[in-house]
Amino acid sequence: MIEILNSARLERARDTGALVGNILHTLKQRSTVGTNLLDIDQWAKEMITEAGAQSCYVDYAPSFGRGPFGHYICTAVNDGVLHGRPHNYTLADGDLLTLDLAVARGGVAADAAISFLVGKARPAESVAMIETTERALAAGIAAAKPGARIGDLSHAIGTVLSKAGYPINTEFGGHGIGSTMHQDPHIANTGRPGRGYKLRPGLLLALEPWVMADTATLVTDADGWTLRSATGCRTAHSEHTIAITDSGAEILTRP
Repeated sequence: MIEILNSARLERARDTGALVGNILHTLKQRSTVGTNLLDIDQWAKEMITEAGAQSCYVDYAPSFGRGPFGHYICTAVNDGVLHGRPHNYTLADGDLLTLDLAVARGGVAADAAISFLVGKARPAESVAMIETTERALAAGIAAAKPGARIGDLSHAIGTVLSKAGYPINTEFGGHGIGSTMHQDPHIANTGRPGRGYKLRPGLLLALEPWVMADTATLVTDADGWTLRSATGCRTAHSEHTIAITDSGAEILTRP
């Protein structure tokens, strides 16, 4: 299903997007050396509930997961990259943490992710990988305008990732979003320009470049959810929800 939002629903999308961006910003500030992933999940639950919003994750049970996700945020550390299920782990100096959050409010969902280093350690390779996903996200957003096609966004994202030397996995990528978290169209992190669905004003998209340092192969953790790099290398993931407008792309999930 592909939804096109009218002006009233687009305004609700802006509201939900700002909420997601603000929660992620707050959680980043709170996530320090010694923080437990389960604390982050609890903080997310409290902020979502206080805002009168609903988690898109707690009851989420797609075919690639093992039963309902059961938590309020995805927390992936180091070699974890997607669908990281919060568990009893205490963050250490230099850990690379990815927080991925999707909530709904007013009948419209928004989805965003950030990767960052915890504490004072700044491994150069990790910094470069995070910055690459952010640049790829910016390139995809810049390509998103009425009349462009999904392949144009995928090509823009993939060009940045490939030039930086990262293998690209196409199993998981960006997606449409609206009344539900995951909708068509799928937005692979590499692709051919001029192909795919033509963008229209009112369309919401979640763009999410993610990479693993030296592999394109994922493995599923014992929890049945967390996806990790097959080689144990570090990973990074950046995501925004955007709205296609008459003049281009509007980022909804900035804090």
